Amino acid sequence: MSSITIIGSGLAGYTFAREFRKLDKDTSLTLITSDAADFYSKPMLSTALAQGKTAETLVMTPAKKMAEQLSINIIANATVTSIDPANKTCVLQSAGKEEEINYDRLILALGADPIRIPFAGNANDDVISVNDLADYAKFRERLNNRVKRIAIVGAGLIGCEFANDLLSQNYQVDVIGLGVTPLGTLIPAEAGKTLKNALANAGVNWHLGTTIKTLNKQDNVFQIELENGHSFAADLVISAIGLRAKTALAKQAGVAVNKGIVVDATLQSSDQAIYALGDCAEVEGQVLPYVMPIMYGARALAKTLASDANESAAVVYPIMPVIVKTTLHPIVIAGFTSGDDISWQTEHLDDGVKMIAENKVGKSIGFCLAGATANKEKQRLLKELS
Repeated sequence: MSSITIIGSGLAGYTFAREFRKLDKDTSLTLITSDAADFYSKPMLSTALAQGKTAETLVMTPAKKMAEQLSINIIANATVTSIDPANKTCVLQSAGKEEEINYDRLILALGADPIRIPFAGNANDDVISVNDLADYAKFRERLNNRVKRIAIVGAGLIGCEFANDLLSQNYQVDVIGLGVTPLGTLIPAEAGKTLKNALANAGVNWHLGTTIKTLNKQDNVFQIELENGHSFAADLVISAIGLRAKTALAKQAGVAVNKGIVVDATLQSSDQAIYALGDCAEVEGQVLPYVMPIMYGARALAKTLASDANESAAVVYPIMPVIVKTTLHPIVIAGFTSGDDISWQTEHLDDGVKMIAENKVGKSIGFCLAGATANKEKQRLLKELS
């Protein structure tokens, strides 16, 4: 009987295993991961402070229980160092020892790494990113009684969600971003302005249209000098610039990569026995680092690889709203919302803005809702789009 090996224990790897077991109870599954393999929700990392969560309480299901529930062999705390597609083997290292394992079909669910930009100064090594459970544990350790003011580098999705979360715990928050408005690559500028104003009213100091020129640390205090000439001090600096798909392992194996691991609509890579899923995958030209694409991709791939599958199942994405977890000013965006052929119909509200994207013939093809009032129309507008 054939076997399937999964590399990665994040939402992509475990969701595939869960969906696969609904269809196939017998095929051998092995999951290899560099961490402890406990299951948790990564999107909760940027909202965990407000919920009073520690790294331990973020764990939803320990690895041992996941292995039992899914009838899966879990190899935890092991790093895959190379893949040999010709012989269908992986080399992994664990506790200083090297081991080679065989696979019939391999799923790369590697996730993405935080983008880090080096700044002039002596403090780069003291900047933290929060991209997994271990990172969050270190982050919580750094939040001692001395920490009062926190600087976040990056005004995108993660940076804004962390700012919102830190405000809930009464930290002073500074957000530094290159764009003129926050979430500039995700939402229209008009919606970005409402988010900027709402978080500013709650206490965020915005430093937009600029970046860090020098970053130094003395006596446990960061001294931050910006390109625009402004300077300020902070007790902690978080980098939330963005994520970059993990492609090095696939590239080493000779699998085609671009922005992500290149796969077709069935999530098959340039090697017929290797598939990619989640934040590391570039599906027909798109890297979609969100929860919903992972869920739909995992279900499609499970159908393709189940033992009684007669043909490959292409992933088909429905309208998938992106919900920004800024509870002080909730935002949702859905549908087609970028491109030269789109025009926005904007309605300003007391606490935000409702924006409808229309195509050339005036048909509604997407929307962006910013603020609590506008968000009340989410379900109605989603029905209209679908």
